[in-house]
Amino acid sequence: MTAYEAQHPNPLDRVERLAESNHWNIDRTNDHEVVMQVGGGWADLNLSFTWRDDLESLHFACVLDLRVPPKRRDEVAKLLAIINSQMIHGHFDLWTDGSIVYRYALLLAGGAEANDAQCEAVIRIGVEASQRYYPAIQFVVWAGHSAEDALQSALLETMGEA
Repeated sequence: MTAYEAQHPNPLDRVERLAESNHWNIDRTNDHEVVMQVGGGWADLNLSFTWRDDLESLHFACVLDLRVPPKRRDEVAKLLAIINSQMIHGHFDLWTDGSIVYRYALLLAGGAEANDAQCEAVIRIGVEASQRYYPAIQFVVWAGHSAEDALQSALLETMGEA
C-alpha cells in the first residue's frame, strides 16, 4: 500500500457502489480496475474505470461494440478527429485492433476525492457521446460514407413527432 492509498479512499469503491445502485453488471477485477457493461440504444457499451494512484487520476474508458476493418480505418480516424474537435470533455481513440474507445480522465491530484456527481457525470457524458456518434461511425464503416457526410447524416435532428 502506498502512502497515498493509506491516506485516501480508493475512488473505485465509489464507482462500484454507484454501479450497484444502478443495477449494472460490474466486476472488480482488482484494486485498480472495475469493468461493467451497460445497454445502449445502438449497442452495448463496455465501461471501465482504472485508478492510477501514481498519477492520482481516475481513467474512464467506454469501448464501442464494433471493430473497424482495416480498409475503413483512415476514414474513421478522420471522422474521430472531426468529432474530437467538437468535444468539450473526453475524446475518441481508434486503437490498432480497430476498436473505438471514448476516454476521459478525472484528475484527483493533491488528495482530492471523487464524488458521486463526478462519477455519474463521467459515465453519462461517455455513454451519451458514444451513443450520439455511433451511427456516424456505422455510416463510415458499413455504408462507406465519407466522414463529413456520415457526421452530417447521423446528427440530423428530427423535429416534431411521427
